[in-house]
Amino acid sequence: MWISTKAQYGLRALIEIGKRPDEAVPLKDVADKQGISQPYLEQLAAQLRRSGFIRSVRGAHGGYRLARAPEAIVAYDVVVAMEGSLSPVSCLEEDGTCVRAGSCATEGLWRRVDEAVRGVLSGTTLADLIHENLVIEQSRLVQLEAAFPAD
Repeated sequence: MWISTKAQYGLRALIEIGKRPDEAVPLKDVADKQGISQPYLEQLAAQLRRSGFIRSVRGAHGGYRLARAPEAIVAYDVVVAMEGSLSPVSCLEEDGTCVRAGSCATEGLWRRVDEAVRGVLSGTTLADLIHENLVIEQSRLVQLEAAFPAD
């Protein structure tokens, strides 16, 4: 299992869009804030839109908005939409494909890894990630204020 930039950047884009729920967020803003190239982000946004996570808003103040509440968007669903299977080994993807199933010394290990990853991602919503991001940003502001106190 290797989670590529597609899933990582896709989640980061959703966080940026989700932090501004009352407006349509231009992809240029997301690209600038997240350090993602805009052409690559446009490809990801198309996939996120097709998967039902965001919707486009046309017009002078156009951009993207979340298609669902952040509490209803689960990290697991986003990662699977962007990546496909998350199984750490191919034999876990489909029953009956491995001739060693049931007698493999490492099968239990890979099942536990698979369950752990799915559990963490399934237990994390976009709302959780937005909250974590806001806490990080607030912490940075406090650090900057301490480093550069107002006179």
